[in-house]
Amino acid sequence: MNLKKFREEAAKKKRPLKAFLTKLDEIVPHDMPKVVAEVDATVWRDIDCMKCANCCKTMTPTFTPKDITRISAHLGMTKQAFKDKWLLKEEDTGDWVNKKQPCQFLKNNMCSIYEVRPADCAEFPHHNKKPFDLYNDTFINNLVHCPATLTLVDRLKKRVEEEYEW
Repeated sequence: MNLKKFREEAAKKKRPLKAFLTKLDEIVPHDMPKVVAEVDATVWRDIDCMKCANCCKTMTPTFTPKDITRISAHLGMTKQAFKDKWLLKEEDTGDWVNKKQPCQFLKNNMCSIYEVRPADCAEFPHHNKKPFDLYNDTFINNLVHCPATLTLVDRLKKRVEEEYEW
C-alpha cells in the first residue's frame, strides 16, 4: 500500500465525499443496508489491511475498562501499570487513549496483541454499523485514515448517484 498516494487521493476526494455523506444524512435510499453490504464486499477484495495499517499509524483507539483489564492481564501487568506505561486520559472526554502514535503494539504492520486488541480496533473501520447513515461523521473522519473507508464511500457515492433520485 502506497500511503503517500493514498493521502494525496484522500485529500483530493475528501470534499466531495464529505458532501455526499452530509447529504446522506438527509436523503437515505430505502435499501441502503443492502447497498452498503454489496459495495463493502467489493472493497475487501481490493484492500488488505496488513499492507496498510494506517489506522494504527495515525489514530488511537479508545480503551474501555474491559479492554484495559483484558490487555493488561494478557501482558502480565496490573491495570495501573498498563495505563501508566502506554495510555493517557483525555481531559475533554475522559477516554483512555494511546500516549503515542504509531500504536505501541504495531509490529511489521500487524497487531502484536491482535487476539486481545481493543474493541475499537476490532470494530474498525466500522462499515458494519447500522444504520450506516448514523455514522457519517465517523466515516468523514476516517476518509483520510483508512483506504477501505475512502474506497467504500467513493463507490457508494457513484452507485447512489447512478441508481437513485439524488
